[in-house]
Amino acid sequence: QVVLAESGGGSVQDGGSLRLSCRPSTRPYTNAVMVWFRQAPGKQREFVALIRWVSGSSLYGDSVKGRFIISRDNPKNTMYLQMNSLKPEDTAVYFCARGSQYSTNHQQYNEWGQGTQVTVAS
Repeated sequence: QVVLAESGGGSVQDGGSLRLSCRPSTRPYTNAVMVWFRQAPGKQREFVALIRWVSGSSLYGDSVKGRFIISRDNPKNTMYLQMNSLKPEDTAVYFCARGSQYSTNHQQYNEWGQGTQVTVAS
């Protein structure tokens, strides 16, 4: 069973920054896509950003565009989400996932991390 280990969550003030990491327990396959979703209490899971492992091409959700940066380090087999200019509305549990479809739909991903809490205080 593949495990995606997340780290880097925490609490920051409005306008602060955090960097999340996600490291799968297995090497990525050729057409792997890795993604970040988030889910706030009482809300549906929301697409944040995704990256194609091989090409590095990325896509962002409208609510984080221009503030968050997704990247991957191939030798370290690790994906990152640099979150800048954080807002209270960014507060959520952040999940990383991996799949083979270039999709913003969480149902297309079958390998998931356990989630890491991000809290932004106003």
